[in-house]
Amino acid sequence: MKRILSEIFQIAIGIFLASIGLKMFLLPNGFLDGGATGIAILLSELFDIDISFILLLVSIPFLILAWFSLSRRIFTKSLISIILLAVIIHFENFASITEDKLLIAIFGGLFLGAGIGLTIRNGAVLDGSEILGIFLNDRLGISIGRVILFFNVILFGATALLLSLEIAMYSILTFIVTAKVIDLMIEGFEDYVGLMIISKNTNSINEGLIRIVGTGTTLYQGAGGFGKRGTQPKNDIIHTVINRVDIRRTYNLIDAIDKKAFIIEFDVNHIKGGIYTKVLSREGLKKLSPTKN
Repeated sequence: MKRILSEIFQIAIGIFLASIGLKMFLLPNGFLDGGATGIAILLSELFDIDISFILLLVSIPFLILAWFSLSRRIFTKSLISIILLAVIIHFENFASITEDKLLIAIFGGLFLGAGIGLTIRNGAVLDGSEILGIFLNDRLGISIGRVILFFNVILFGATALLLSLEIAMYSILTFIVTAKVIDLMIEGFEDYVGLMIISKNTNSINEGLIRIVGTGTTLYQGAGGFGKRGTQPKNDIIHTVINRVDIRRTYNLIDAIDKKAFIIEFDVNHIKGGIYTKVLSREGLKKLSPTKN
């Protein structure tokens, strides 16, 4: 029950933030965002119809796709969230607080992205383009990111033709800010990278990663291979995940032990369990404080 109430509360906050981004920044100035919201704003500008009604109409096809591609629980929460967003936009009387187009694009995207990201994080969808991406990914194997990108290229191209190139350019900026804030809301402010390390001094590097960097490691048995130094014998391979803040210190540690170590660095989208440093925690902040360096 606590989890359900927490989800409902956070979704409500997300809807409110998204409505602020739309009503205080984007709508009074005719700026668009990407996805179904962008289509609704564009149609509202062209035909001078209340966006709350258009948003509901535009969302219908995407909700039909959601019925076939998402769970019933997510579909229900998404349906209620979109209806609530339309209702709040209709009755909300926030006035525009700035005429600076750059501030409008940035802060409009910030509020809208925070709202959409918070609702997605709690199992609801406020924008139909994500639903379209999930549907086509399931049916055709096309990546969700490519679907959303193609969708928005068409939308912003139409905006440039029907409204103006300037509005299209500011709308693209809004979309970029929105997308980045959504990522931050979903994935958090912690950013991790994975490292695969092959060295003649595996044990020393492994010990340094555990003792100095404070991360966990996994050792794989390498059966051998061929590299810059010729045929390689059997050797342990280190696999670890570190916070991006620790990346320079980690490379310095490895270089101090073995300058010729072979390192593969890759992005990590999500981790659960294990030992790794959370910078935005009491222990992580302590580790980064000047008194500890």
